[in-house]
Amino acid sequence: MPDRHIFLIGMQGCGKSSLGKRVARETGLSFMDTDAMVAASAGCTVNEFFEKYGEETFRRAETGALSLLTREHPMIISTGGGTIMNPVNRHIMRAWGAIVLIDRPLEEILSDIKLDRRPTLRDGGLAEVERVYNERIGIYRDLADITVRNDQGYHMAVYTLTRLIRERF
Repeated sequence: MPDRHIFLIGMQGCGKSSLGKRVARETGLSFMDTDAMVAASAGCTVNEFFEKYGEETFRRAETGALSLLTREHPMIISTGGGTIMNPVNRHIMRAWGAIVLIDRPLEEILSDIKLDRRPTLRDGGLAEVERVYNERIGIYRDLADITVRNDQGYHMAVYTLTRLIRERF
């Protein structure tokens, strides 16, 4: 059992939530998705939250969710794609856990991302996905303690992340 949280970071559509849920089952750890936590606390979906309250309010709620989770026993925490843009969030993750980048090639993200489910990307289309990726990829890589490539298929990424958690944490 890890003694620190495992924060999954990466671009929207890289597989953080789906991998995190599955690996949590495989390892017996708890799992939390900060996007889902924020939306549930407001009683709506992430898209509805963005429409009602805007991105700035969402980002503040996201920081609050991270802070709350630090009080819980160590778990796997999937963060939103933009979480790393706030220096406070980066500090929280560094202080309370290990940061794992789920790194998936932009071409694969573009091939299957569902823009209607991504409030910060839907208006700009695939060009916006590419712009955001280029803006953030360096930050993701600099912040990560460990990188897990998600370019060999879902099952290989599950295997790699599960093995990593069991062996290193």
